[in-house]
Amino acid sequence: MQIRIATRHGNLSGETQEKIRTKAERLLRIFERLTSIEITIDLEHEERPGVEFVVSAEHKHDFVATSATEDLMVSVDQVIHKLESQLRKYKEKIQDHHG
Repeated sequence: MQIRIATRHGNLSGETQEKIRTKAERLLRIFERLTSIEITIDLEHEERPGVEFVVSAEHKHDFVATSATEDLMVSVDQVIHKLESQLRKYKEKIQDHHG
């Protein structure tokens, strides 16, 4: 699975990118058939950085979640939480159809 991190209006340290990448990889524990995760960090408003994840899975449209808080990692955690919920619902839905 590919994870790409893009930054608008600024740069993230390698350490911060690695933390975000590690958090994003947790999504595979919920749904292993993910094909890519596109992460965009928008630093235009430094006091409220924006975070957007676009997650692609086999045979499915993208899952998208966004957040903007005063703390970049809090925003990342919120986005991960939203995506975990979306992926669980989707997984239950396809298991119901195949069960």
